[in-house]
Order: sequence, then C-alpha cells, then structure tokens
Amino acid sequence: MPTQVSTKPEWVDTHCHVTYEDIPGGAEAALVTAREAGVKRMITIGTDVKTSRAAIELASQHKDVWATVGLHPHDAKNTLEGIHELIKQPRVVAIGECGLDYYYDHSDRAVQREIFAAQIALANEHKLPLVIHTREAWDETFEILNSCGVPERTIFHCFTGSPVEAKKCLDIGAYLSFSGIVTFKKAQEIRDAAKICSADKMLVETDSPFLAPVPHRGLSNQPAFLVEVGACLAEVRNVAVSEIASQTTHNATIAFPGIAA
Repeated sequence: MPTQVSTKPEWVDTHCHVTYEDIPGGAEAALVTAREAGVKRMITIGTDVKTSRAAIELASQHKDVWATVGLHPHDAKNTLEGIHELIKQPRVVAIGECGLDYYYDHSDRAVQREIFAAQIALANEHKLPLVIHTREAWDETFEILNSCGVPERTIFHCFTGSPVEAKKCLDIGAYLSFSGIVTFKKAQEIRDAAKICSADKMLVETDSPFLAPVPHRGLSNQPAFLVEVGACLAEVRNVAVSEIASQTTHNATIAFPGIAA
C-alpha cells in the first residue's frame, strides 16, 4: 500500500491578537495548537504602541507569524506617538487595525476620524496594506477613505455588514475578512454577504481571543478555531472546505504581500 499523504487544508489567520492575555495557554501554546489544526500563517495585530511592539516581538521569534502596527479607534485619544517608529520594523506587514467605532465611542468621534485619516496616509506613504475596523460608522468610513485615497490593499477586518456594505467594499477593491461571527445564529446578513463576496476578495480570521465561532462560543478564541470559520463559509458558498482554504490562503498572500516570502 502506498503511504497516505496528509491533505489537511492549510489556512492563514489574517487577524488575531495572539499576544493578549486571554489567548488559551498563552501565545506559544496557541501557535502550536494552530499549526496542528492547519493554520500555517498568522498575522497578529497591533492596536496601540504596546500591542504593536508585542506583535513585532512575537513575529520576530516565529517564521510563520507577522505583525501589524496601528491605533484602534478605541485608543485614538492616545495619538499616534510611537507608532511611526515601528512601521519599518522587520515582520511588519500592514497598518492597523484602525478605523471608526461609533458603537462604543471610547474616543471622541472627531479624534477617531483624524487618527483614521492619518493611518490611511501612512498606509499610502509606506505602500502597506490597511486593516480597517468599522462599527456603526459605514458612511463616514467610506467618506474618509475616498477623501484620503483608498490604499491599494485595504482589508475590512471582521466584516459585519450586509450585502449592501459588502458591495460598497468590493467596489473600491477592498477585501472582506470573515470571522467567527459568520457562524452565529443571528448573523444571516453576514452569511448573505459571504455568498456574494468575490472569491478573490475573501479572507478569514479569528480576531482571537474574541468572537469564538460555533461550536466554541463562550470560550476564549484562538487561531486553531479558524477552521470552523472556513467550514461555515464553505457551507454558505456550497463549495468544499479545501477550496475555501486554498482560495483564502492565496488571497492572503496578495492582500498581505509580506507574508508571501
């Protein structure tokens, strides 16, 4: 009998927070578990100076981990001081996450808009992808992008819009990154958006340790759970799981060229 070769799908988690304390078992254990599940590349996200530095440090220690640097809208009040110096550090592959969050309003909206615009400018200046967080602020998100110039590679992380917002994102050439929310019972609009998303603009993420997918709801999320997100998208789009894995992995290397090397 010939030796059986493993055909386990390989995945890229384009958005996780592996350095956060709530990651089950800590960062090192989470990375091991992810690799065992077939998650072969991970981008760990900066949301302020501290987490951006932590992301860079972790990425520098692992050949399958990369980092982003940015200032989350919740922290926009803290200014971009310290972020600029991190952009050219090795293993940094994007600016963000950044954007607008009008649900929590942890920072003044005018300040959020100013800091978002500044990070769009950084992405354009350094020719880096832009990772966007937007919540209850779609119209202004698009307005600021249009006025500042949409970066060549723009990613709407943890996409939670309807097909209407999905089309607007696709019309400006942006990627839609789907998280565990797509598996939630009440997330039919997001599944409808996933159905119409162009295959070449679809990404997958965990946003761990947040938003654990079904059947892990209630637990702290981790990159290994990315396979559940992919399985849901495969069901929604009526294709094989392996096709979702292959397509989103290819897309990730286009959206984030730094991870392709």
